[in-house]
Amino acid sequence: QVQLVESGGGLVQAGGSLRLSCAASGNRFSFNTMGWYRQAPGKQRELVATIGSSGSTNYADSVKGRFTISRDNAKNTVYLQMNSLKPKDTAVYYCKTLQVNDGVEYVNWGQGTQVTVSS
Repeated sequence: QVQLVESGGGLVQAGGSLRLSCAASGNRFSFNTMGWYRQAPGKQRELVATIGSSGSTNYADSVKGRFTISRDNAKNTVYLQMNSLKPKDTAVYYCKTLQVNDGVEYVNWGQGTQVTVSS
C-alpha cells in the first residue's frame, strides 16, 4: 500500500507563490507518472500537471508559465512550484501517482492540501 503525504498548502495573496510537496512511500516499485490535480468547490477535479519517470511534463493551459512540476526519484517526491497565483487557483490540491507492475496499474491519491489565494 502506497502512502502519499502532501504538504505546502496555505493562504497566500494574489501574485504570491507556494510550493507543494508530495512524498510517496510504501512499496519498492518505482513510480511512473506523478502529478497534481485540484478540485475547487462545486467543480470537478481537474488535472494541473503531470511528470513522467523520464521527466516529461504536461500542464493544464490555465497554469502554463506559472506552475512548474518536478520530481526527485531518489526521494519518491513530486513538487509543484506555483508562482503568480490567482484567486481562481483556490482549490484542494491532490497528489496522484501511478505505478505499473507486471502490466497492472496501481493508482494512489493523496489526502489533499488546501490552497487559498486571496484577492
